[in-house]
Order: sequence, then C-alpha cells, then structure tokens
Amino acid sequence: MVAAAQPKQQRSGRAAPSILSADVVVVGNLTSGGDIQIDGTIEGDVRSISLTIGDKATINGEIVADDVVVRGRVIGSIHARRVQLCSNCHVEGNILHEALAVETGAYFEGNCRHSADPLGEDRGNSGGILGQDKKPAAGRPGGGILGSLGSNRSSLADAAGKEPAEEDGHSS
Repeated sequence: MVAAAQPKQQRSGRAAPSILSADVVVVGNLTSGGDIQIDGTIEGDVRSISLTIGDKATINGEIVADDVVVRGRVIGSIHARRVQLCSNCHVEGNILHEALAVETGAYFEGNCRHSADPLGEDRGNSGGILGQDKKPAAGRPGGGILGSLGSNRSSLADAAGKEPAEEDGHSS
C-alpha cells in the first residue's frame, strides 16, 4: 500500500507567513502562532513567533515575538529574543532583547536592555521594560511614547521653575 504524500507545509511543521499588504490598516491587536510580514499599518499590539516589518509599514503598539526584523516604523516597545534594526528603520520605544543587531543608518530613540528571557519578563505592574509604569500604546488616548510628552513637559517645566508652554508651542 502506498501512503499519500503530505503537503510540504505539514512536513516542515511551519505554515506560510501571514502577509498584510501595504493597503491594509488594522486597528486592534494581532496574534499569530506563526510568522507575520507587515507592509501596512497596525494601530495595536502584535504577538507572533516571527515578525518582519516592511519598508513602508508602521506599527503603533507593543511587539512581542521570538524574532523581529524592522525595516519600517515602530512607535512602541519591542520584546523579542532576537531584534534586527535595518538601515532604513525608524524605532521610537524601548527594546528588551536577548540579541540585538543595529545596522548603520537605523534610527532608534529609546532604551534597550538585554534579558535572558525577554518574552517571560513581566511587562505589567512590575514597571515595564526599564522600571517605568506601563502606558497604553502610542496613538491611544493618554498613552504611549508620544502621548506622554504633554505630562512630561509640565513636570519638566515645574522642576525648572517655569510655566509649561501652551499646546501651540508658545509660552504664557
């Protein structure tokens, strides 16, 4: 008796990657047990085994994955075993990693910290990636990297003994 051939996907144990093309905009969180390639815009958190962020892609939220390759724009934290910041990427946020590679020309503003278990470290009430309180993802009311600038501006102005600047950039 001849056994039927199994599809290549089942033999290798890994499914084909999920691809979100450049015209896709997702408002909400993405979770995958496999690989994701994002070329569009995500307003929310992304969790997967492997994540590739394309040249024109934008993610506003937290990323948690084993492997992350960033070619596009990320506003939010990255928690991954392996992180690669490519030469044309733009990252604003903190990175918790086992291994980090940064190519010449990559833009990174934030803090990075090595961890033996970046996926297992508590990102909730223990103070986030570097002892800071966890905030909602950027782009959401009152939160994230960009959403916290207003409150920081006021506290910095108070510390300097000055009045905080008005929202339009002029001081009173």
